[in-house]
Amino acid sequence: MNKTELVAAIAAKAGISKKAAEASLNAFTDAVQGALKKGDKVTLVGFGTFDVKKRAARNGRNPRTKEVIKIKAAKVPVFKAGAGLKKAVEKK
Repeated sequence: MNKTELVAAIAAKAGISKKAAEASLNAFTDAVQGALKKGDKVTLVGFGTFDVKKRAARNGRNPRTKEVIKIKAAKVPVFKAGAGLKKAVEKK
């Protein structure tokens, strides 16, 4: 599902226009990005948690030349699915 399909699904489910659904989706993603940028965690009970993890610096290898390269430490966004989401996608 891409963004256009998600907006259409939200609009149909909520009974609102696609324009309003897209505005809502954009507001949600902006709010999550802003919170993660500040170092906060975003928890949606039953759905999941958006968080930022620190990835340590490490040595890697260029697959083409086999040369060892240094990979810098980085902050990366992560999502951990909640129990409700896990249960919803579980095979029966």
